[in-house]
Amino acid sequence: QVQLVESGGGLVQPGGSLRLSCAASGSIFKVNDMGWYRQAPGKQRELVAAITKGGSTNYADSVEGRFTISRDNAKNTVYLQMNSLKPEDTAVYYCHANWDIRVGVHTASWGPGTQVTVSP
Repeated sequence: QVQLVESGGGLVQPGGSLRLSCAASGSIFKVNDMGWYRQAPGKQRELVAAITKGGSTNYADSVEGRFTISRDNAKNTVYLQMNSLKPEDTAVYYCHANWDIRVGVHTASWGPGTQVTVSP
């Protein structure tokens, strides 16, 4: 019933920018931690950025200073602003969210993934 909907992926030249969005919908009482992961061909899925329900953030070393994660709690939406993109940022980006469907009842889900390609 609960669904994550991603948008904003695409093709961009090196040095360009993209803004990813992910909105959670369905039987949601409270959204807790949210984050972005990515997976490149032949590699494991890795954490890119995460933001807690309290607003604390953390980033992978490879994107620190270039990417910014933010959230709009009223809209149950998380964003990833990606600047100064590099070819090595090319990957499928996945949204992840933890939330409560009722008081004391927790669940989690992944988005379907969106392709980000950085190439001339």
